[in-house]
Amino acid sequence: MTIKDFFKKDRFATLIGAELMEAGEGYAKAKMQVEERHLNGGDICQGGALFTLADLAFAAAVNSHGTLTFAITSSITYVRSAKLGEWVYAEAHEIVNHHSVPFCEVKVTNDSGDLIAIFTGSGYRKKNVEPLNIGFA
Repeated sequence: MTIKDFFKKDRFATLIGAELMEAGEGYAKAKMQVEERHLNGGDICQGGALFTLADLAFAAAVNSHGTLTFAITSSITYVRSAKLGEWVYAEAHEIVNHHSVPFCEVKVTNDSGDLIAIFTGSGYRKKNVEPLNIGFA
């Protein structure tokens, strides 16, 4: 099973249209097109949709080593709004590959490369669980 196959089971991310584009060791990139369903009352993309996109990229990056890892902290700062029709991308880089508490940064950008948000998060790598047995193909 590839890491992309594994994250197709992320039902909430799939429900909102977020898709994992690529992943490698400590790295992942996801995308989503802003649709009507993502808009808030001000007609811009709801922050929770952008958070979910960033969280998907975070999860793929920290789980890329094959050890089941869950977020224990996460934070996002929004610097620009995303608008209807725009594609938004979340690119995650694992900054610290610690054996039990990794740290990751995710930059969310639009089609033009404009920064929309910065997400940071720490995870917890589960002990005594079956390895994920995922590849990057």
